[in-house]
Amino acid sequence: MSTPTLPARPRLILGSTSPYRRELLQRLRLDFEIDAPRVDESPRPGEPPADLACRLALEKAMEVASRHPGSVVIGADQVADLDGLAVGKPGTHAAAVAQLQALRGRSVVFHTAVAVVRADADLARVLSTAVAVRFRPLSDAEITRYLRLEQPYDCAGSAKCETLGIALLESIASDDPTALVGLPLIRTCALLRAAGIDPLAEAA
Repeated sequence: MSTPTLPARPRLILGSTSPYRRELLQRLRLDFEIDAPRVDESPRPGEPPADLACRLALEKAMEVASRHPGSVVIGADQVADLDGLAVGKPGTHAAAVAQLQALRGRSVVFHTAVAVVRADADLARVLSTAVAVRFRPLSDAEITRYLRLEQPYDCAGSAKCETLGIALLESIASDDPTALVGLPLIRTCALLRAAGIDPLAEAA
């Protein structure tokens, strides 16, 4: 009598080329691949920052999943929210200076969304985490020195909290400590379990 063949654990794909998200996912000690999503990240007119983050995370995961049938795909996005206005990645030094000048002495909420899609199981879910961050009343000299040292031009809000950017802040409040870096791992683990991948059971 033959033994039934169990389906192999699905491939895990991170739909992002962000080095920060790759490093965070590596903490779970799971084998995964990387594929860049092909998604227009432009906000829709009047779209709230939290909704934008969730929509883009899900669109990224679904777009990559469409090219990898049977795989579990993670998508993520982060949008900073300053009084209801989205604050994106600065891209240039001048834009980063302007961002930090606008943020100094103020609180901003970072909405970090993660989506997991497994098309063969008809699963597509997204969860979001809000991180409240308060910046110190920074001087122009502090802003210039920080940007010269870290050049965080690919980070929303122009600060890397996991390195020297922490010195710019007064406080961070969140229930998912990795969310501010770009991938909320508590939410990610919950979604992976729903998709059939248990990080604790499968970590190498």
